[in-house]
Amino acid sequence: MLNPLVSVVVCAHRTDRYQDLIDAITSLKAQSYAKIEIIMVIDGNLELHEKIKNQANDSRIKVMLNEKNLGLSESRNRGVSRAKGDIIAFFDDDAIADANWVEELVKMYQEMDAIAAGGCILPLWLTGEPKCLPEEFYWLIGATHKGFPEEVKEVRNTFGSNLSFRSDVLKALGGFRGEMGVKAKGQLQGEETEICDRMRDKFGRGVIYNNKAIVHHKVFPERLRWRFLLGRAFWQGYSKRVMKERGYSLAEEGKFLNSLQNGIANRAMSGSLTKYCQLTVLLVLTSAVGLGYIYRAVRSSFLS
Repeated sequence: MLNPLVSVVVCAHRTDRYQDLIDAITSLKAQSYAKIEIIMVIDGNLELHEKIKNQANDSRIKVMLNEKNLGLSESRNRGVSRAKGDIIAFFDDDAIADANWVEELVKMYQEMDAIAAGGCILPLWLTGEPKCLPEEFYWLIGATHKGFPEEVKEVRNTFGSNLSFRSDVLKALGGFRGEMGVKAKGQLQGEETEICDRMRDKFGRGVIYNNKAIVHHKVFPERLRWRFLLGRAFWQGYSKRVMKERGYSLAEEGKFLNSLQNGIANRAMSGSLTKYCQLTVLLVLTSAVGLGYIYRAVRSSFLS
C-alpha cells in the first residue's frame, strides 16, 4: 500500500470537553504523515458543533452533526460513511497523538500487510498517577494495560482511541454494532472487541499491534473515583457475558484472568504497602467484573 490516504474519525458529544477536542485535533494536524483527513462527528450537540465548526479552518477537516445523540458506535459509522481514506483510524476527543502516530500505523499496512493496526495508549494523568491502581486494570481508564506485547505482534484488538482498519475490510464488516458503545446512559461496552472478533472470524486475521504508534489518553479525576471504576468494571463483565451469549470467544479474557494470578501472588509476597493496596484494588475490581458477568447470566436465564 503506497502512500495511502488515512481518514481519522473523531467523535465528540460534550461541550465541556471542547478544549480537549481542540487539543486532540491540534495533535492530528501536527502529524508527520501528511496524507490524512480528519472527520469530526459531533453527536447530538448543536452548541459544540457551532463552536468547533468555527475552528475547523483546515481543508483536511470535515465536521458532521448528528441531529440527535446516536452514540459512539453509530457516530463512528457515520464518520466512516464520509471517509475517503484507504485506511480508517479511530481517535478519541480526549486523546493526544504522538507526532508520528499515523506514520507508525501506516507502516503496519506497508510492511506487515495488515488489514487492521493499532498501537499503545499511555495514560496522561491530569492529577497525578494513582499508586494503588494496578496496571492490569488500566483498560478501565482507556489505556493499554499490562500484558500487551512489547514488540510488533498480532493481537485480537486494541482500544478505540488507537485502532485502524483497511477501509474495504471495515466496510465488509458493516461497521460497529450500534447497540454497543457509549450512548447517553447506555452501558453495553466492548464494541472494539466485538468488531475485531468478527473480523477474525471473517478474514482469519487480527490487529497488528505496534507499540511505537503512541496515543496519550487524558485521565480526568472522575475516572479515578471508585464509582466510575466499579461501574465500568461491572458493565465490562456484563458486556462480556452478552458477547458469550452471541457466540463470541472469550479466550483472551481467560488468558487475562490467568495472568492476574501472577499479579496477585507477586503483590501478596512483596511486603510493600503500595503493592498490598494494589492487590486489594485488583481483587475488588475483578470481583466487580465477575458480578457483572453473573448478573447478566442470571438475568438471561430468567428472560429465556
